[in-house]
Order: sequence, then structure tokens, then C-alpha cells
Amino acid sequence: MKELTHYINGEHVKGTSGRFADVYNPAIGEVIAKTPLASADEMDIAVQHAAAAQPAWAAVNPQRRARVMMKMVDLLHRDMDKLAEALSKEHGKTLPDAKGDVIRGLEVVEYCIGAPQLLKGEYTDGAGPGIDMYSMKQALGVSAGVTPFNFPAMIPMWMFAPAIACGNAFILKPSERNPSVPIMLAELFEEAGLPKGILQIVNGDKESVDAIIVHPTIQSIGFVGSTPIAEYIYAGGCAAGKRVQCFGGAKNHAIIMPDADMDNVVDALIGAGYGAAGERCMAISVAVPVGEDTADRLIAALSPRVESLKIGPYTSGDDVDFGPVITSAAKNKINGLVESGIAQGATLAVDGRGFSLQGYEDGFFVGASLFDNVTTDMDIYKQEIFGPVLSVVRAKTYEEAIGHAMDHEYGNGTAIFTRDGDTARDFASRINVGMVGVNVPIPVPLAYHTFGGWKKSAFGDLNQHGPDAFKFYTRTKTVTSRWPSGTKEGAEFSIPTM
Repeated sequence: MKELTHYINGEHVKGTSGRFADVYNPAIGEVIAKTPLASADEMDIAVQHAAAAQPAWAAVNPQRRARVMMKMVDLLHRDMDKLAEALSKEHGKTLPDAKGDVIRGLEVVEYCIGAPQLLKGEYTDGAGPGIDMYSMKQALGVSAGVTPFNFPAMIPMWMFAPAIACGNAFILKPSERNPSVPIMLAELFEEAGLPKGILQIVNGDKESVDAIIVHPTIQSIGFVGSTPIAEYIYAGGCAAGKRVQCFGGAKNHAIIMPDADMDNVVDALIGAGYGAAGERCMAISVAVPVGEDTADRLIAALSPRVESLKIGPYTSGDDVDFGPVITSAAKNKINGLVESGIAQGATLAVDGRGFSLQGYEDGFFVGASLFDNVTTDMDIYKQEIFGPVLSVVRAKTYEEAIGHAMDHEYGNGTAIFTRDGDTARDFASRINVGMVGVNVPIPVPLAYHTFGGWKKSAFGDLNQHGPDAFKFYTRTKTVTSRWPSGTKEGAEFSIPTM
């Protein structure tokens, strides 16, 4: 059995806690490796190395730090196939989807090449008699991140690329379910010229997370995962005086107006609802057609497409729409929620229960399901299923439809499909959701904008990547400077007004 390692101070380091987690190949349902679960002492060793390396890295000028990002982009392109293969083996997503995972992280690394511009301060000449005033953006020191299983390349790069570009050292605690790719990324960064100790990977579970929360040297924490854990880390990190951004669950609604292009809608829902087996925080999991005729046309067009989805292992190549879910427990949860939808009165238009793939009977595969006539009091509507299940909630009016999205506790992403500009503009303006698509199914912003939800989907004042990342990973210092002319002016006891 392969035993994985941590990556500390530029070295592969065996775990010393004696605790391990199984790493599965979800397509075959077999354990392929064991990853160590770090103790608080092991985390402290990584933090010490980070703290020792960070001042020299922060002293490197932003242009030279940007050159490391430039080289990293080249290396990511070079090793794209290798990264995608490793990612698919531990996660289960298709190879094209795995490459997309890497590419969306790569785009943030590309954005960080602009660090010299993004880190510029402000200057006022002659703010007062003989007085100049300027601000500077300085690195926090040591930052840390806790990332989920569903994007083991993209989300780590969303965190550590801007943190490093700002001059920080970064410690990543990736998901213990698929830890190999983050270590590969750390190795590539060092090949790109990053000093040892600036990016370290410490595998672990709650003990490692708690060690991050309370460690006095760690100045900031980023997290992506479920809402309960987001709330836990946010509360603990804030109480410890850290800067914290935490992103939680989602229940993303797509509003379908009567004038929408139904072919476009169906294509959008198939990809956004069932891609990556629904294991995306930006998956569309609720479709809200306005009017009975719209709903009937949607179900008629969508059902055969859902039934024809091809499910299989990543080794089948491009001839697969999605693969298995991450664990047996996830499979059981999804099937249990499908059962609850039936029991609570929803119409199961396409039944994915009992799906089995010949030769892969032990894999964690879940068939695609489509529900109609879902109501807002059902568990399949209230909970984030994180599986290949799409719920259709029929609405009589536009106001009723947007009310569903606005009333839900999650506010990560949403979309509207319409040909009417007034409706689209009203929707984008009024909806209380952080990321909005207009005839776009997965409104994940590009790297030079920011990613973040509202309500119980996000905790903290700043979003991921884009300009917000450079604000999150720096603190502003303002300097008021005067060089004495030799004239003695005496003490002032009132507040300076200049």
C-alpha cells in the first residue's frame, strides 16, 4: 500500500502521528494509498519553517515574485496531462473536467503575474506644509488554507497563488480524500523558483484544522467546504484574531422564463446540473420554470437528455459525461435524498437509483436523477445534495420564481434564461445572490473578478481571487512623513489639521 507524505520545507516528510486516512480510486471503490493525518506538533513544524522563510521572500521585489508566477504557468501547461491523470484517479472526474480544474487555477496564477501593479500603494505629495503621505501594502506573514475534495487543483491555486504573490508563506491543508495533486503543485512552484518553506502541504483532518485556527503565527485562513465547517472555522479564526474568509454550501437556482431558448436551457442544465456528478458548489441543482407550459416543455426536452447521459470511469476518455462520486458514504447520502424526494411527494421523472456499471460494480457510481413538482419544504430542495440530481420547482410567475432563490438560506450562484433584457437586468439587480448568470449556467467569474457567495454560502468581507485576494493577503500601512526644515515650530496639543 502506497503511503503518501506531507511536503514540508521542500521535502517529502512521512507522518509521525500514527494516524492515516484511506485514499480511494472512486471508480473501482478500492483503497489505493494512505495519507498521514498531521498532529498539532507536525503543523507547528511546518509553521516554523514558513515563518523562517517568509521575510526573505517578502523582501523579493514584486516583479521577481511575478516571474515565479510566469514560470509556474509554463510548468502547469507542461504537466497538464500528468496533473489531470492524478486528479481523476483520486477524485473520479473525467479527464476533460480534471483539465478544466487545473486551467481555472492556472488562470489565477496568470492573474498574479500582475502583482507589481496590484501591490502598488498610494502617494500624496504635499498633504500638508512639507508633509507627504503614502500607503504601502505589506504581506501578512504566514497564511493557511483548508480546501475541499471537489477541486483539488483549482481551489488551492485560488488561495496560495495570490498569497505567495503578495509575499506571504502559505500552508495548505488539502482534502485527505485526494491529496496528491496539491503536493505536485508545490513541487512545480519550487521548480518555478519559489524558495523552500514558502508553500507547504500538511495533510490532516480536524486536528490539523484546529491547529491552524489557534496557531499564533498564522495570520489568515481561507476555507472552502460545507457551511457548518465554514461557520466553525470562521468563528474560531476570528476569535483568535485572524483574518478569515470561508465559503460554504450552495443551492443554485436557474430561473427559466417562457421566452427562453429551450435548447440552450437544456444544454445548460445538463452540463451545470450533472457535470462532475453534481459535486460542484456552482452546480445548478434547482430549475425554476415560470408557467406550466414552460415547465412541461422543459421536462419533455430534459428527460431524454438525462436518460442518455454516459457515466463511467475517467479511463474511458472523452466518451463519458461524468464519473463516480467521491466516497461510498456520498453515494449512500445521494440515494437516500432521492428516496426522501419520492417519499415527500416529488415526481421522479428520471430514476438514477440502482445504476451499476459492468466491471465497476464496486465503484461509487450514482445514476442521474431528475425530479419534477418539487416544493420548497422538501429535503431535496432544502439540502445541498452534491450529486447528479436536478429538481424542478414550478412557479406561476416571475416574482414567485425569484422569491425561491431569494428566500433560500444559501446564496452562492444563480442564473436566469430569457430573451428579455428588462427581465434580465431586473433579476441581476434585485437577486440577493453573490454570482449571477444571464443565459450562462455556471457563473464562475474569471480570475480578474472575484468569486464569492452571499448569505450562508460565505463568511467574511472579501472574496476569492481577483482584486479582493490581494486585499485579503496584505495589510495597508499609511505613512505621514515630514523632513524638518530647521525651523522650530513648537509643540501642538490640538489634533493636527494641516
